[in-house]
Amino acid sequence: MKKLLIVESPAKIKTISKFLGKDFKIMSTVGHIMDLPKNKLGITMDGSIDLEYVVIDDKEKVIADICKEASKSDEIYLAPDPDREGEIIAFHIGQQIAKVVKKKEKIHRITFNEITKSAILDAIDHQGSIDMKKVAAQQARRILDRWVGYEVSPILWRKIAKGTSAGRVQSVALRLICDREDAIRSFKPEEYWSIHGEFEQQKAKLIAELTHIGKEKIDIKNEKQAQDIIKQLKKTDFVVDSITDKQRIKNPNPPFMTSTLQQAAYNRLGFSVKKTMQIAQKLYEGMPLEDESSPIALITYMRTDSLRIADSALAQVRSFIGKNYDKEYLPSKANIYSKSAAQDAHEAIRPIDVNITPAMASKYLPKDAARVYDLIWRRFVASQMQPAKYAQRQVVIKGDKFIFKVTGSTLIFDGFLKVWGTDKDEQEDTVVIPKSLKEKSAIDLTKTDPKQHFTQPPPRYTEASLVKELEKEGIGRPSTYATILSTIQARNYTSLENKKFMPTELGMAITKLLVANLPDIMDVKFTAHMEEDLDKIAHGQLERDKLLREFYKTFEKELDKFKGSDGKGKKTSAMTTDIVCPSCKKHKLAIRFGKSGEFLGCTGYPECKFTSNFKRDEEGNIHLTKLEEPQLLDEKCPLCGRPLRKVIGKFGAFVACSGYPECKYIKENKAGFKCPDDGGEVVERRWKGGVFWGCKNYPKCKFAVFGDIEETPCPKCKRPFLVKKVAKDGTITLFCSDKACGYKKVEKPEE
Repeated sequence: MKKLLIVESPAKIKTISKFLGKDFKIMSTVGHIMDLPKNKLGITMDGSIDLEYVVIDDKEKVIADICKEASKSDEIYLAPDPDREGEIIAFHIGQQIAKVVKKKEKIHRITFNEITKSAILDAIDHQGSIDMKKVAAQQARRILDRWVGYEVSPILWRKIAKGTSAGRVQSVALRLICDREDAIRSFKPEEYWSIHGEFEQQKAKLIAELTHIGKEKIDIKNEKQAQDIIKQLKKTDFVVDSITDKQRIKNPNPPFMTSTLQQAAYNRLGFSVKKTMQIAQKLYEGMPLEDESSPIALITYMRTDSLRIADSALAQVRSFIGKNYDKEYLPSKANIYSKSAAQDAHEAIRPIDVNITPAMASKYLPKDAARVYDLIWRRFVASQMQPAKYAQRQVVIKGDKFIFKVTGSTLIFDGFLKVWGTDKDEQEDTVVIPKSLKEKSAIDLTKTDPKQHFTQPPPRYTEASLVKELEKEGIGRPSTYATILSTIQARNYTSLENKKFMPTELGMAITKLLVANLPDIMDVKFTAHMEEDLDKIAHGQLERDKLLREFYKTFEKELDKFKGSDGKGKKTSAMTTDIVCPSCKKHKLAIRFGKSGEFLGCTGYPECKFTSNFKRDEEGNIHLTKLEEPQLLDEKCPLCGRPLRKVIGKFGAFVACSGYPECKYIKENKAGFKCPDDGGEVVERRWKGGVFWGCKNYPKCKFAVFGDIEETPCPKCKRPFLVKKVAKDGTITLFCSDKACGYKKVEKPEE
């Protein structure tokens, strides 16, 4: 009997194949195979809401190969990932297979949370059908995202700049960053002071902080107030009013879900969210250990917001703890964790086999993969251990109306910390309080230490803190966090400076415009409520089209108003400043966006054509800056002998004669090879789309290469150069310009 099992990622094929017999053929869809068309909306609202799906570029052969194999198979198992995206992939490939298979009952949907023999065989034994509620939820999300992106982006092109776009979830995430930047810019630091006292009782010494004056907490505004208090303190006699001893416990954290894994990998390992998910994907799909030809799946599914742990995994980890640690580290029963409003019934992220320790795995895994596995393993094992215990002592010192306090904490049982350890920001107080200190006895104030402080503005978001905020506000879901963060950077709406998100001028302008014109879409609570409604669709508690119609009813009204009376939307000064135009002295300047970036322009245009570059200071104030003056070089012009100079032009920097306009010489960058078509010189050209290389004999010879070149011969066809493309994430792609050759090499950056 021939059987076909279809997965989402080709990386799983080798891992799964060793669990199944020779009668199984395993194939991959390589992700999604169908989507809405690129060149039109693809959604109709005529009675019902219908989607127009088209085959994704380069997926025709994938579909044809799978259908060919399906037509020869007796049983077909659709096994893409166990989430909404996986469900729509299964739905689409199932539809294609149904066209070539007569007996539809032999097409089955199976899901598994881990790639192990037992999990896969169990899934095959408990086969089901496509979950149309999950499909509906995915379709609803796709339609909402398409409406916002397809309908709003063209208005932004006209109002701000071409190429700008909006996203239903990404734009709200961007708003969080912009709102935080506004708060930082408007923040006014306030001065305050603290006073610490050094006390001595016989030979016992300790430092305590002044916390109260009478019943009021201290609120010292300036140095004069601090010095007045210190004068009074020096005249005051003090006594140890109370010594309170108690025990405090610190419970272990639950095992990881997607968001907490991303945060911990960022904070402990310095990994970006994208890098963490790429590594976790490989650990889930399978990586080789002792046997390089046999990959082993090491963790459960990594896109989850659930904290549930399978009974079998709990039994295994409790057995492991009992064998490898003293008995006091193992609780009498398993620690159970739960999270309200978890999207799906997945497990938390955990090692598949806890007996594969980080020490064992690190012998075979790449360094970064070993570090992520170590993090997941230790978090899971620690989650099933006893709490840590601390002995805590608080001392209260009183003198007249002044109250000083100090608290010391000593670890007396490490519990789960034996496995998990502590982060830098989790370090416990290391204050040591002398044991000989006597309660109700006098104590001398030997020294005072006043310190000046200033209140601090809210911090900018890091990748970790932004994911934490998105989760807290209910924006996005585990499968979308990495994409959200990548998108707002790739579109040049934010930049990472010192690993913290800074909105660009473009990002601020778009956010301001969208908040003013599409308040619902840009509202955090509205977006979170929409996520909840999508969950309801997935659980069969809400009809897909009902949600979509209610959304579009409000969206359409806001959209029409945003477009304006002409239905197009006129260019707007989305970021008008308070700066009066220095040229006409009538109108204000506004931030505008052109091909070479942002600039200031007079709102009286076209009557006043004043423009200027600008920069912001730390408080967000705008300052006009002059254009960079042409830079004279030591090199002479080969035509007239005048010095060459470096000039900033419309499409970037170039070198030309300083005698312009009398001499129009422009220095050309020449390639070290001849034109493969006619043997002419190949020179660098610039245009609004960037750089390209073309034959100097144009227009007679039309040879051109768009992009950069690397003068390395093609290893396959020996053409004297390769085309070089660099993606925003640093990925370098080298390929042959001869399509018939087809050579291609991809180099991923090391993070």
